[in-house]
Amino acid sequence: MRSPLLAPRWLGVHLLAVLVVCACTGLGYWQYLRAQEPAREVVTNPVEDLDRAGDIGALLEPGEYLRQDLANEAVTATGTFDPDAQLLAPALSPEGDEGYYVIAPLVTSDGAAVTVSRGWLPRSEAEAADTLPEPPKGEVTVAGWLAMPQKENSKGYSAVSMPSGQVERIASALLVNEWPYPLYEGYVVQGREPAGAAGDSPAAGGAPVLREIPPPDPPTGVTWDLKNLSYAAQWWVFGVAAGVFWISLVRREAAEQRDGGDAGSGTGNGGGTPGAGGGSGDGAPEGDDGAGSGDRADGAAPGVGDGGGAHGDGATPEDDGATPEDGAGALDSGGGQPAVRAGAD
Repeated sequence: MRSPLLAPRWLGVHLLAVLVVCACTGLGYWQYLRAQEPAREVVTNPVEDLDRAGDIGALLEPGEYLRQDLANEAVTATGTFDPDAQLLAPALSPEGDEGYYVIAPLVTSDGAAVTVSRGWLPRSEAEAADTLPEPPKGEVTVAGWLAMPQKENSKGYSAVSMPSGQVERIASALLVNEWPYPLYEGYVVQGREPAGAAGDSPAAGGAPVLREIPPPDPPTGVTWDLKNLSYAAQWWVFGVAAGVFWISLVRREAAEQRDGGDAGSGTGNGGGTPGAGGGSGDGAPEGDDGAGSGDRADGAAPGVGDGGGAHGDGATPEDDGATPEDGAGALDSGGGQPAVRAGAD
């Protein structure tokens, strides 16, 4: 038997319920993603930021802890490079090739130094070169992006051993042992050729040419927007409520169909029972009772007739304790003709 829940009316209800649940789920997920997006005014192009970069000294002091929210901030630093203090730090290129960052301290007017990552060299070129590319001479202004100190194996590659002129990673905790300057926390990724640079060309003296380090990606940290997050929760609650309401309707309809079937079965059984009882009333028992009554009535007459027969056989009325008139009356009432013949005999 076809289920009533598959009737056209219910098929429309099922389709509507599925659409509502899917729509609420999708809208909730969309708001969930929106809640993780940074505000539109915060999303900027790192390259364009260099034109509006501010001095690093306005953000932090030498030795001061570098907050995570300052990562990738466009900054400038003015000072003089120490050419004899350049180091190589293992790093991977954006394509995943092994190589090194060339770093150097930029000594500011107050005697502190800003670590500057000047560029990247492939591993083969860096290890085969007798000298590293010389930094610009004189006072220069470097523009770039502030980067957090590297953690151990943060770039996915580190040398087995650190020979002279190399450092395990770019971190002030290690560089203070290499350079005799108070250091700013973190380092600056050089974004373009320093302003005011003078001196030999980058490839002078047969030194390898530095590859520019690409600008950093926009911040990847998640900052939750509670408003959008609440919208997502509301949509999901609506979806759950719609699903619960749909299921309750289906269950109620199924229960009503089941109860209706049980009621129909009970009525049929009750009709059969009276029918059986009616058969009993119309059948043999009542007829038998009637027949029995008739037999008893008929039997009374023969009993009287037998009595009459007894009188006919010579028994006196006194033997029965009745008068002849009583016997005659009994004979008349009992059977009529047979009693008369017995008396005549």
